[in-house]
Amino acid sequence: MAPRAASKRPARRRVGVHAASAVALIAAVVFADNGWAQPSSEAPKPSAAETTTHTATHRRPMEWPLEFPGSQYTPLNWREVAGWSDDDPLPAFKTFRASCKPIAAQTAPLADAKALGSSLRDPCLAARAEDISDSAKARAFFERQFVPLLISRVGEDAGFVTGYYEPIVDGSRVQTDVYTVPVYRRPSNLFVRGYSQASAGMPNKGQVFRKIGRRKLVPYYDRGEIEDGAIAGRGLEVVWLKSETDLLFMQIQGSARVRLEDGSMVRLNYDAHNGYPYTPVGRVLIERNIVPREQMSMQRIREYMEQNPDAAKELRRQNRSYVFFREVGLSATDEAVGAQGVPLTAGRSIAVDKSLHVYGTPFFIAGELPLESEASMTPFRRLMVAQDTGSAIIGPARADIYFGAGAEAGRVAGRLKNPARFVMLLPKSLDPVARGKTMPLPQARPSAVIARSSPHQDMVREAAKEPVKESLKEPAKEPAKAVAPEPPRREAAKETTVNPPAAAAPAATPAAPTVPLPEQRPASAPAPAAAGGDTPARPRP
Repeated sequence: MAPRAASKRPARRRVGVHAASAVALIAAVVFADNGWAQPSSEAPKPSAAETTTHTATHRRPMEWPLEFPGSQYTPLNWREVAGWSDDDPLPAFKTFRASCKPIAAQTAPLADAKALGSSLRDPCLAARAEDISDSAKARAFFERQFVPLLISRVGEDAGFVTGYYEPIVDGSRVQTDVYTVPVYRRPSNLFVRGYSQASAGMPNKGQVFRKIGRRKLVPYYDRGEIEDGAIAGRGLEVVWLKSETDLLFMQIQGSARVRLEDGSMVRLNYDAHNGYPYTPVGRVLIERNIVPREQMSMQRIREYMEQNPDAAKELRRQNRSYVFFREVGLSATDEAVGAQGVPLTAGRSIAVDKSLHVYGTPFFIAGELPLESEASMTPFRRLMVAQDTGSAIIGPARADIYFGAGAEAGRVAGRLKNPARFVMLLPKSLDPVARGKTMPLPQARPSAVIARSSPHQDMVREAAKEPVKESLKEPAKEPAKAVAPEPPRREAAKETTVNPPAAAAPAATPAAPTVPLPEQRPASAPAPAAAGGDTPARPRP
């Protein structure tokens, strides 16, 4: 990020979750009107007495700022969000309002503890209550309801974006000589701990089992076993496709439109997977020096598989993950439904890491993306909404941009693998600057009087008076000649530095040896007040 112009304001702090201990962290925080340091996830929470004292001082309870594991973030003001005024936020507002339907219907806190929790509920209620039909009102809504937060992994300046789409492929309801590849629904012997067979959808991560007998659970079949017919003939086929490559791309994207021979369309969505981690076949081609990294795209993968059918079979099996689908009642023109359960919006919906983020969260993404061609770098400044997820989407500033359905959307999505700047829109109820003002101040530094009376100073004074031991002195080889000084030696056992006598000096005056610091005094026992009105420091938070 480019340095800002000098100002009288303290610089914003940007600290990762493993940055420092609680005391050092709080001492480093500068709560300006536009910045704060994020606390460590390992930082201890304050005691009841400290919270009570702090509440009395600030007249409101202390609220700890947000914690995103492995991330760093910086509060911004809207003028600092590069490209914010260049985008038309009205389509994003409509997308956000679509996400608000399930959010507003929530009556209980989310089961998993995420940083945003249920904080999107208030902006969603406001969005559904307001009549916004132009860009100016949409922009004012987001600026009124949210604060911008620049976010990335710890130690990184930018995030990373890829693209996805909904394939449209030809298929058949029955197996024929042309349509030979089955698309399977979720098998009845597939089990995920914590989910019942009646669940609408299974997670895209974690272990998956199949049952043998009444109790024994073993890992589910991998891709190679399923392609070889491990679950064939059980009536699980939804439709049939022409090639395994079409099926692989459907599974990577998570949904598809299957065009039947009579012209009707079957809509399929992700329903479950077999429990094996996803291995990108493109990465395998790069590692084998088959396709250069800079030329990798979905189109290159398809071309290689079509030209090398035998090698394609082995390549597919490097990705042991296998996805099962369910048929959904969407028309031929409806957009695919994301993991949040609402239809996606082409160019405005993104898939994010669901372990960190809450569906419905707006993100402003800025970067230079190859939208027009492989070589072009088109400025991309757009407000997006998190509505989907993917097993390969991991991290606080990682997104898959949805581009719609069809071949052209697939070409654009297949080119994307670029860095981008992520600004998360945070509900104002979680404003880290406002929360920072309720945090306790660092412990006051002791006065000079107290410092002079500390045990450490007494040890230093005593050490200065102590003569250097004869065994540590460096004797002169010839008393009548000047002795060249040698480098000081360190006695490892005592960590005491001794200076040898200078040349031609009648007697050496030893320097005060280095004294180890005393053990830290307990925070609960402050030093007594010294004369002169000095007060002891507050207990450590």
